[in-house]
Amino acid sequence: MKYFGYIRVSTVRQGEHGVSLQEQRDAITRYAQRQALQIAKWFEERETAAKRGRPVFNQMLRLLKKREAAGVVIHKIDRGARNMRDWADLVDLFDSYGIEVHCANEGLDFHTRGGRLSADIQAVVAADYIRNLREETRKGFYGRLKQGLYPLPAPLGYVDRGKGKVKDVDPVRAPLVKRAFELYATGRYSLERLRVELEQLGLRNRHDGRISENGLSIMLNNVFYIGLIRLKRTNETFTGSHPPLIAKSLYDRVQQVLRGHVNARVQSHDFQFRRLFFCAYCNYALTGERQKGHVYYRCHTKNCQTRAVREEAIAQKIESILQALCFQEEEWDAIRQVIANISVHDRETEQDQLAAQQLRLAQLQDRVNRLTDAYIDRLIERDIFEERKTALLMERKQIEEHLGGSNEPLPERLTKFFERANSACLLYKSSLPYEKRDALTNLTSNRTVAGKNVVITLAPPYNQIANRPHFAYSSPKRARLRTVNTLIGKVRKWVADHKEEIESCADT
Repeated sequence: MKYFGYIRVSTVRQGEHGVSLQEQRDAITRYAQRQALQIAKWFEERETAAKRGRPVFNQMLRLLKKREAAGVVIHKIDRGARNMRDWADLVDLFDSYGIEVHCANEGLDFHTRGGRLSADIQAVVAADYIRNLREETRKGFYGRLKQGLYPLPAPLGYVDRGKGKVKDVDPVRAPLVKRAFELYATGRYSLERLRVELEQLGLRNRHDGRISENGLSIMLNNVFYIGLIRLKRTNETFTGSHPPLIAKSLYDRVQQVLRGHVNARVQSHDFQFRRLFFCAYCNYALTGERQKGHVYYRCHTKNCQTRAVREEAIAQKIESILQALCFQEEEWDAIRQVIANISVHDRETEQDQLAAQQLRLAQLQDRVNRLTDAYIDRLIERDIFEERKTALLMERKQIEEHLGGSNEPLPERLTKFFERANSACLLYKSSLPYEKRDALTNLTSNRTVAGKNVVITLAPPYNQIANRPHFAYSSPKRARLRTVNTLIGKVRKWVADHKEEIESCADT
């Protein structure tokens, strides 16, 4: 009589590096020799028995139902089944098909009532062991999440540092991942075009293969990059301890593009100033076109007074506007002196603002705690709890980003801001085309063409810096310092209220 031999380990790694499979095979072989059984075929599996769906086990059951063997020999009951359904299938083979089931290590006799009872008890114990193991694993998993640790493989842009350790930023892929968010936030890229662009920049997936559109979509929707952890299966959100890769404002902008609130326009012609300049008469965006080796921007409205303007003329106008932001050496000396003499009152005011943000952060944490208590007391449903909790964590992340950037004193921030404004023209000339577009969007608020006249208006407070000669008053000797005083007085408040805009300008 021919029998099947079934051996199993829980993971592929155990099968490759362990000795359990060979030990099971030897035990079954010795049992078969003692019982005069012939093992005609071996079934070797590297899958957990906690869930149904093992391909090798199911194949063996089909062959046994076709009576291609008289029975099956397993090492132990928990090697054959650790869930009650698979155990029921094994018992059904014996009851309905007359197929014998032998346990090499336990010597159970299925033909006796006591043997069947012992086997059923061991099957229940094996199933309970899996339930307990699953519960303990779940406790450990959520324990890590509550500590801010991500107990799963690091997403693209981060690297694993070992069990129980915070994910670290990948020095190679992280800049490219951040660039992916920045490019898609412009609304000028589809997922396919963004994938091609990132592939040219050198972005690869964790397995060093080409990143797919689906993988790119998952990455752009992942809140892990702003410092949060979200479980897709349960829709739960936790605060992460890993360093965020992008700002929440950039993530929100990407979500607007993904959800269609900002139309992604695929450009067939990559002109430098496409959709940046508008007709002063009909307010339509000027269209770029190449004629006789030159790029022209024109309004296509019939009988419009705006004529074609060459790209070189626009570039020259931009450089002349940005040149007005440059300071003379005397102005620099006066700016440094005024910044150095900022009063103690201004520092105290900034500390008050910082304390107000910290108070707001504490209030948010209190709301999270009260929301959790309401969920524990079953006053709200789980879906509502997770939705409100995620919204509160998002708001808290935004405040934390603001507090994280508010550690630098106002005088230092003012100094850096004036240095960036002073070098804006030089940086613009040496920037890449896409960087020039971003800089122009951040530095200007109005870009129109009337006839052949290019009109560019700088955004606040850059317009106040460019128009600083108009602030002069009183005698010539005192005009320079009062000009700087007036300028810093106007700019200082704007810098304090628009820190995020200033930081975005710094990148370009």
